[in-house]
Parts: sequence; structure tokens; C-alpha cells
Amino acid sequence: MTSHAEPPEGLANNNINGEEANIYGNVDERGDDRAQDDYSDSNSDDEPLDKDHKEKNRRPADNAFRQQRMKAYNPVLTAKTVIPILIGIAIVFVPLGAAMWYASYKIEEIVIDYSQCENLANADYWTGIPTNYTQFNYRKSFDSVKPSFAWKLATDSSQEFEDERRVCMIQFQVLEKIKGPLYLFYRLHNFYANHRRFVKSFSEDQLNGKVASLDDIKNTVGQNCQPLSDVNGTRIYPCGLIANSLFNDTYSAAFRAVNGTSSDKTVLLTDKGINWATNKNRFKKTKYNYTDIIPPPNWYKMFPNGYNETNVPDISTWPQFQNWMSPSALATFNKLALRNDSASLESGVYQINVGLHFPVLPYNGHKYIYISQRSVMGGKNDFLGIAWMVGGAICFVLGLALLIINFIHPRKTGDVNLLSWNKEKAERDEDSAAKATGFEK
Repeated sequence: MTSHAEPPEGLANNNINGEEANIYGNVDERGDDRAQDDYSDSNSDDEPLDKDHKEKNRRPADNAFRQQRMKAYNPVLTAKTVIPILIGIAIVFVPLGAAMWYASYKIEEIVIDYSQCENLANADYWTGIPTNYTQFNYRKSFDSVKPSFAWKLATDSSQEFEDERRVCMIQFQVLEKIKGPLYLFYRLHNFYANHRRFVKSFSEDQLNGKVASLDDIKNTVGQNCQPLSDVNGTRIYPCGLIANSLFNDTYSAAFRAVNGTSSDKTVLLTDKGINWATNKNRFKKTKYNYTDIIPPPNWYKMFPNGYNETNVPDISTWPQFQNWMSPSALATFNKLALRNDSASLESGVYQINVGLHFPVLPYNGHKYIYISQRSVMGGKNDFLGIAWMVGGAICFVLGLALLIINFIHPRKTGDVNLLSWNKEKAERDEDSAAKATGFEK
């Protein structure tokens, strides 16, 4: 009976399941075992442990949409197609642009810059307004006659604050009848309402009439009233920089006929309809209690004693405020102040009084009264018509240049069948024909 030596102390016994492993076997047996092990290992790498579980396939489904084989139109731009398209665009754009420009040009308008009225006008007598402060456009040309403009300072004793009592009385001459509808705008220049800090400083919840909390109007991301949300913890209503800078010059509600012009020619104006009809869905009467809110800082002259039970503003019926709460994208903009949809301004002299409350001189700004009409294309806007005419002219020049080049140095068009999408289509057609006839490749 052959006996084996005991394994050294500390080594594991190689007896597994009652059978001894031949650790002293020859090299060939070990090599065969290793080869077999390697073969089994390579198979185990390829085969999943759980043969019943199928591995998820991340490849998109084989269909026209997933594989981007949808039918598409791939135009081949040649001289025969490009030149007619360019000429056709020119034929359409130039006449339409000319019509839009003409409609804008025929709108009659009067523009008066009254920014310096408080400094240049006299309180005792009428003085002429410098020509660089006035503009006008009539359908007829008046080369020998220029309309007259004059202004004078007056005092409104009904105002509580002394610096709010100045009134600029403005007279302007109409040389020919300006047909209605008539619109009176105020225009601001150098007022950058598109500044990011300014344009985002408001509370939509407050405008919607909701009882917005201090946290809502102060910390809402992307739309809050900072830096004018509260004063010592009391909410400002309406809060934000836009509401705080509300334009507050006032205008008399009529173009009053003066200086011998018949009083029957006086045109009454109204503020009804100066705002968008859809504003009623946005601006709602507030549900705040007057004890929980205070006016914006710049409104202290309008509400010197703060809010009470009766004077909290109802922004749902305040069209001037609604117009102001839609900031303009440009530094020069118009806002509709008054209108008359039926009357016309007959030739004569008219007067309008402006209460001077909104400061513009500290930031080198300007404010105007702008009297205008409406055409089939809307208000006066020369840019749209000019842009269409310029675009049409560019297309015409390009089309003409390509026509001349193609006539002098024509270029032979390549074989369109060699284009990739045409080759793919031809191959698909061949496969379909082969399957139909039974002669598959």
C-alpha cells in the first residue's frame, strides 16, 4: 500500500469530495487540463449565465422612420430652376414692398418734442417752438407754407405738489384735413425699457389679481419684483421696476380749436380702447387688503398718504397702466394715449395741454406728442416696405447676373442619376423587380 507524505503545515488539503487531486501529475496532463480549462473559459465569456434571459438590443428598429429612409424631395439647383425663382421673387416682392411703402408714406402725422418746454416756453406769452423740435408729414407738398407751432407754460393749482403744477400748452397748425381715425401717442426716446433687470421686474401673480406672498414676489426664479418688492417687509403693489416708473404725463382730452378756428372743429378724445382687448384676461382687480400693501416709491405723489379702503388702484380698468406694463424692445417707442375713431382734423389751429410730471432731462431723454392716422397696413412704418423692395431688388440682380453668366459660360449639368439618393432608389427598384420576377441576386 503506497502512502503519500502529509502536506506541509499551513497548506490546504487537496482532497476534494473524497478524491485526491494529483498535484504531482506529469506536465502533459496538466497541459491538457489547462487547455481544456482555457477552452471552457472562452466559451463561458460568450454565453450568458442566464440562457433564458435575452440581452436587450439597443439598435433602432429596422423601419423607414427609425433608419431615416423616409421619402424626401431633394431638389437639384440648376440655372434653369434658380434663375426663374429669383426673378419670380423679385416680381412679387418689389411691387408689394412699393405698395406697403406708399401706404405708410401717405399717413399724415405731426410730431412735437416737448421735452424742453419747461425751460424754453414762457409763462407770459406764446413763443414759437424751434423747428428742430417739430416734424410733420402731409399728403400734399407745402413748399411755400410751413405749419406754425407754439407753446406756453401754465400752472395747474389743483396739484398738491408745487413741482407737479407745470402745464405745457401746445398749439399746432393743420394745413389740410387729416382724416380719422385719429390717434394721439406719447413717444419716449432714450428710455431703455429692454434692460434685463428692468424688463423682468414685475409679478404676474399680482397682475392677475392674486394675493401673492412676499416670498413669491421676492424669490420667484426668473420673475420677481426685485429690487422693489417690499419696504420693511410690507409688500409693494404693484411691485417691480416697470410699475414704479409708470409714465404719468397727462393730456387734455381734446384737440381744442383756437385762434379763429371754429369751435365746431374741436375733436374730442377718449382713452377707451387704447389698450389690447385681451388685456382683460391678464389684468385683474387685486384681492389684497389695503393694510397689507403700499404704493411703489415713485407713486408717493399720487398716493401721499398710502392706500386706504377706497383708493387702491383697479388695474383691470386702467388702460394707461396696462400699456406701460408691456415694455418696448427699443429705446424709442410709442404708446397710445388717446384716440378718436370717427372725427377728422380740419385745417386750422388746435391746442392740447400736457401736464409735466414724467422727467426725461436727467437721463438725456426726450418725450413727444405724436398725432397719426392708420392705413390698411397699420401705423406708419417705412421699414417694412423698404425691406421688401430691397430684398426683391437683390433677388433680381442675382437672377440677372446668373442669367448673363449662364449665357456667356454655360455649364453642362452632371448626371443626376449618380446622386446618392437616386442611386439608392435605383437599387431598391432593382431589388423589387428581381423579387417580382423571381430572379433575386
